[in-house]
Amino acid sequence: MRGDEMAQVESDSISDFARVMQPGTAVAAGQAHSEMPSRLRLNLDPETVKNGLGQLVLTLVKLLHELLERQAIRRIDAGSLNDEQIERLGLTLMRQAEEIERLRKEFGLGEEDLNLDLGPLGKLL
Repeated sequence: MRGDEMAQVESDSISDFARVMQPGTAVAAGQAHSEMPSRLRLNLDPETVKNGLGQLVLTLVKLLHELLERQAIRRIDAGSLNDEQIERLGLTLMRQAEEIERLRKEFGLGEEDLNLDLGPLGKLL
């Protein structure tokens, strides 16, 4: 294919498109699904799906928790909360952190599993 030509995928199968999009992969027209390398197949093991979803949800919850803590500190520093509100907020954030930790352990995830690498932006948390 010349540099000025556009690649085309003429198939009803999304897997054909995915294979063409792999760098350095040439797909012959009409290549059978069974000929696909196993590394290109989606692993739908119920246990790993559960843990993957748990990791995603816990990462988002952990991010929200961090944001809530930072907002609470800003409000305390600004003097917009009374002593009772500060106490309740601290207790709530502490219980939330304990629950996140409990769920992390239940899913068998490490602290590093909840910290996504965003490439040039650095770590999420």
